[in-house]
Amino acid sequence: MVQFRLPANSRYEDRPGRQHAAPAGATRLRQFRIYRYDPDSREPPRVDSFEVDLDSCGPMVLDALIKIKNEVDSTVTFRRSCREGICGSCAMNIDGVNSLACTQPIAAIRGAVRVFPLPHLPVVKDLVPDLDQFYRQYAAVEPWLQAAPAAPASGERRQSPSDQEKVDRPSACILCACCSTSCPSFWWNPERFLGPAALLAAYRWIVDSRDGATSERLAKLDEAFRLYRCHTIMNCVEACPKDLNPARAIADIKRRVAKGEG
Repeated sequence: MVQFRLPANSRYEDRPGRQHAAPAGATRLRQFRIYRYDPDSREPPRVDSFEVDLDSCGPMVLDALIKIKNEVDSTVTFRRSCREGICGSCAMNIDGVNSLACTQPIAAIRGAVRVFPLPHLPVVKDLVPDLDQFYRQYAAVEPWLQAAPAAPASGERRQSPSDQEKVDRPSACILCACCSTSCPSFWWNPERFLGPAALLAAYRWIVDSRDGATSERLAKLDEAFRLYRCHTIMNCVEACPKDLNPARAIADIKRRVAKGEG
């Protein structure tokens, strides 16, 4: 499968910003072209260029961003937390691909490293997108256990190993938004189409043997935009940094709705 890439951000690339050269004596240089936008400044977006000495920098794109912020320009703004590919905080568009900056090796990118915020979301500042709509769609699927009121006599809602395996992979989603922001259907209908991340979360509870609201969950998803706006483009699968398959989950939800399961 061809790796999904966004078109070149030419409208920003032709509006170059500030140039930051590496210190004298640096020999192994790599250029980082970083999207800059501060709504409070009322200035249009631009792309700043930073030369980074890779001999004094860690191997990942996040290492370079931290180095740039600490040593060159403290106003460069981005999210980051665990640095282990677990939290999803540092999701951004790197070299045209949605990914995590903490797990994206610099060496895997040829030429200048282009770093932009996740696409088709409002920008709070620089590489920080506004994820409010993304989280509203996630909350809309009610991502929590809705078990039957009466607890089992044992007091525990036990689950067999085979049933647990069904929720194991969907539960690995870190809500980084890489998949949803690579999906054209989500770009065009962010307030109506739930998006691959939210639908994967819905699937995680639909297949959970302990959940007692399967019929209600499927009924709520059975709508032209919420579920069926997915056209199986597969960008979500390519973009997921945890190797999950939202498209397969969505297809299974469609099958369950069609068969009237629940």
